[in-house]
Amino acid sequence: MLEKIIFQESIHTFQIDFNHHVSNIVYIQWMEIGRLKLLHKAGLSIEQIDKAGFFIVLAETHIKYKRELFLGETVEVELWLSELNGVYSWFEFLFRKVGGDIVASAQQKCVFVDTKTKRPKRLMEKGWTLFLPFVKNITND
Repeated sequence: MLEKIIFQESIHTFQIDFNHHVSNIVYIQWMEIGRLKLLHKAGLSIEQIDKAGFFIVLAETHIKYKRELFLGETVEVELWLSELNGVYSWFEFLFRKVGGDIVASAQQKCVFVDTKTKRPKRLMEKGWTLFLPFVKNITND
């Protein structure tokens, strides 16, 4: 069964843009928070990743906005991995008003990179195992 990370964030004044709704950059921040929560739940702290000799590089971000979020509202962020490959993974995100409709969806492609060579690095079996509960599709490209 697919395990997902779900968390809530309040909307603050410093997150509001000129149009009086949440700035697009805040969605990027929420995705970063979500990725770190997923890594933590998988048992991979930043320190453990560093010791394992790799880091995770963000290669692509795609966001589709459907509705605005405003000051005083709370957003619920849901995420999982839609694909796990030997050297990259796709993170999927849904953003909802708490108790309401989806306001945005997003995808981020992350590449596993060797800290010494700065080149893509295949996940070892232990890494695969840690990510498996959060993965919808596994490929071997």
